[in-house]
Order: sequence, then C-alpha cells, then structure tokens
Amino acid sequence: MDPKAVRQTLEPTASAAEITGSTPPRLYFYDPFVLSGVSLEDAEHGRLLCSFVVTPRIASPAGYLRSGVTATLTDQLGSAVFFCSGLATSGVSLEINVSYVDVAAIGEEIEVEGKLLRAGKSVGVVSVDFRKKKTGKFIAQGRHTKYLAASSKL
Repeated sequence: MDPKAVRQTLEPTASAAEITGSTPPRLYFYDPFVLSGVSLEDAEHGRLLCSFVVTPRIASPAGYLRSGVTATLTDQLGSAVFFCSGLATSGVSLEINVSYVDVAAIGEEIEVEGKLLRAGKSVGVVSVDFRKKKTGKFIAQGRHTKYLAASSKL
C-alpha cells in the first residue's frame, strides 16, 4: 500500500473557482465538489479513515448533509479502499447502496471509515460507515461492489 497514491486519488481535481462556478462548467464537477474538505486521517491495508465537516455547500436547504454527497463519498472513498489494499486497480462499480439512519447538520464533523470486506479474483466489496465524530452516532452505511478483473489487452 502506498499512502501517497491513496491520498492522490482523493485530492480534488478542480480549483476553488471551478467548484464555486465562477468559471465555465467542467466535466467531472460533482466529485471534486464533494471531496473538497475531506481529510485523510488514516490509511492501512484494507482500511481508510477520513473526516469532513458538513458545510452549507454540501447541505440541503433544510441544513442537513445531502444524501447524494453520502452516496458520492461511498463511491469515491470505497474505491480508495481498494488502493489501500494493494490492488493495482479500483475496478468498475457493479453496485452501490447506502442505508441512511440519521441526519447530520451543518457544522457537524463526520468520520468516514471504509473497510475491505472481500477482494477476490474478479469481485471486491467494501463497507463505508458514516458516523458523527463527536458522539460516534451512526448516520449511514454504504456498500460498494466492484468488478476488479484486469482489462483486456486487445
């Protein structure tokens, strides 16, 4: 596992100006928009720990973390767990599901832990848990299944 490579996969690929919309829209806007502000706290074989603060930028008009942000983080951080496991590829998504059990308000710090559940020859599964950092209260759990087989040499 190369922590530097894992960190690079999580770094936003858009500038602040692109994220706020003061420049023409770019492709791949949503992922950097969501990943901006996520900090990597720990990476070890088969496990990744990150945190972020719910800001108005990623909150609904009611002031709660948007469900789409949670789903996107399940996708992005779940993929990064495969790199933490020493795999050469993060694969192609087969299924992503998220169960929401509570809300997180603006200003709350969220801890996200991704864990490798299985990595076989062609399929891998990761669990991504979202908790309020202050209380440890569970807010969501994502599961990300990916096809991991090497691409064809044709």
